[in-house]
Amino acid sequence: MKERHSLGQEAINKKGWFLANRFLLLRRSVQLLILTLFLLGPLAGIWIIEGNLSASLLFSAVPFTDPFILLQSITAGHLPLFQAFLGAAIVVVFYLVVGGRVFCSWVCPVNLITDAAAWLRRKLDLRKEKVLSNRWRYWILAMVMILPVFTGVLSWELINPVSAFHRGLFFGMGMAWIVFFMLFLFDLLAVENGWCSHLCPMGAFYSLINRFSLIKVDAKDREKCTNCLDCFSVCPEPAILQGPVHGQKHNIGTLVKDITCTNCGRCVDVCAVNVFKITTVFNGKQVTDQKVER
Repeated sequence: MKERHSLGQEAINKKGWFLANRFLLLRRSVQLLILTLFLLGPLAGIWIIEGNLSASLLFSAVPFTDPFILLQSITAGHLPLFQAFLGAAIVVVFYLVVGGRVFCSWVCPVNLITDAAAWLRRKLDLRKEKVLSNRWRYWILAMVMILPVFTGVLSWELINPVSAFHRGLFFGMGMAWIVFFMLFLFDLLAVENGWCSHLCPMGAFYSLINRFSLIKVDAKDREKCTNCLDCFSVCPEPAILQGPVHGQKHNIGTLVKDITCTNCGRCVDVCAVNVFKITTVFNGKQVTDQKVER
């Protein structure tokens, strides 16, 4: 009987456990560091950063504002202070460089929950059945931006899991645990990567910024690909890899330019033959190295 392929095991065998998980470990470190910095103030009196992911101050001087929330405030008829606009501009410039959906994979605390569901789903070998279009997130985004016009209230922020997570850190989770548990079950049992890749309006918003970002994933050595499909299995947006990895005959470049890419680096980690790397838009192969077959 043929031995079943173990996801990522070949990468571990060839590169070692650390190199086969380095971006995953780095992402978790960044996520936990951000949460720690926010908690240091109220718990230890060390105020490196004050506030939350919606609006904060670094060293009581540098403002950060979530541009998604800023736009909701404007559509609700509230004119924010200049500091809020400055903070949003700083955040937008940062994500224009590193990639908009880096927020989703490197910053957002809900990612810890959805990644856990995705990991368990793979371990249980649950069937992949696409029952939702990933365009739903853009329809929800539109609704989130339109509702404040008529209600004058930032309606989404009343139920936003990201905001709820941070409120829970300071004031206690309470009923929020039920929301997070439902998200976990939804991703585990209903739709693979259901929340982040299909429904979350914040992810949809940051993907629009991603269109202009400078940092990209590059399938630079796709000729080495062995079609093990491990990268497709771990990617939260697997469809975006098809062209860069297998599009050579169709003259498709190697850069992953799709706006939904989270730059999570899992494809880099899990590839045993090092097809991928993190690079910039200036370094990727825009055309194939061979003539296009006619």
